[in-house]
Amino acid sequence: MGEPNRDRLRVALDVRLVQRASTGDSTYWLGLLHGLCRIGSPIEFLLFSNAPQPPGIPMPPGATWVELPCRNERWWSFVAFPLAARRRRADILHTQYSMSPLAGRRGVTTIHDVSFFVDPSWFRPKDRLLLRTLVPLAARWASRVITVSETSRRDIERFVPSARGKVRVVPNAPHPDLAPVDPAEARKMVGERFGLEGPYLLTVATRWPRKNLALATQAAELLPPELPHPLVLTGKPGWGTESLGPRSRPVGYVQLRELAALYSAADLYLAPSRYEGFGITLLEAFHCGCPVLCSAGGAQPEVAGDAAEVLASWSPEDWAEAIRSLLADSSKLERMRRDGRRRAAEFRWEDSARKTCDVYREAAL
Repeated sequence: MGEPNRDRLRVALDVRLVQRASTGDSTYWLGLLHGLCRIGSPIEFLLFSNAPQPPGIPMPPGATWVELPCRNERWWSFVAFPLAARRRRADILHTQYSMSPLAGRRGVTTIHDVSFFVDPSWFRPKDRLLLRTLVPLAARWASRVITVSETSRRDIERFVPSARGKVRVVPNAPHPDLAPVDPAEARKMVGERFGLEGPYLLTVATRWPRKNLALATQAAELLPPELPHPLVLTGKPGWGTESLGPRSRPVGYVQLRELAALYSAADLYLAPSRYEGFGITLLEAFHCGCPVLCSAGGAQPEVAGDAAEVLASWSPEDWAEAIRSLLADSSKLERMRRDGRRRAAEFRWEDSARKTCDVYREAAL
């Protein structure tokens, strides 16, 4: 990168993930763009992708979509993108989990978590090798590292010494387009779409070992007959090995409106993950008025605050008892719904965008 444009900072963003199926990664970039639109930052943004601009993508004031075709994703990241950004005189490059040495010392990378260091067994050998190799290099080459929680910051600085002193915490927020659905309408929607006629439990995650969905499925099977709740599992298949019992109702990947209805009509949301760098689904459940029972894995207690029931146990029996106890206490569930909505409102993409712009300015000095 050349000398910063002191009149107006120019930032190149790698936004390839923003147009893909909704996951935590795509939600991050979409939410950031929404936040940048709302704060009206004086920074000039170049939005780089290897595909044409899709309809409906939020564009910050004065932003330019730059289509940079390239068949090889890694070549795009390490060569094509930084060189194209340099030609357009970008002062800062912002990527995720990677950084090219061609960015010079004005690269910013977002590392959501380093769970591949916390417990390598959660990852396939190839993915584990790539992440454990490329992420420390990205932290070394970047001027600043953004992460999403204090828990993740501590773990990054523990496992990636080159990141120490560079890490800045910028929390996430719920999906910017997720809107609660009136409970009566939500129950009608999930009945018509998924055949769910009665009360149910919900969990949302790709079936990876780290997500620990086996704990939720086993706990559901231990519930007494007077609690007929099935466990609805949304998300992509992944490569988890959990067996699904008679109460399990896998519905696969669902659209955002369907997901909002599932949150809004569920009796309880289960988040049994072994580790999360943040936990956007907790905020989404809160936002839709769904009570949350979560594990103490990673940053989940930090994000949940006092709005969720946090269980520091990996025993299916303990989880089944916690579910039974919560479902039997309607006043507590109602209080959890109120506290959850309050907690979700504390996380806004506008705040995330302001803090991210502060990191850009810091990196440009």
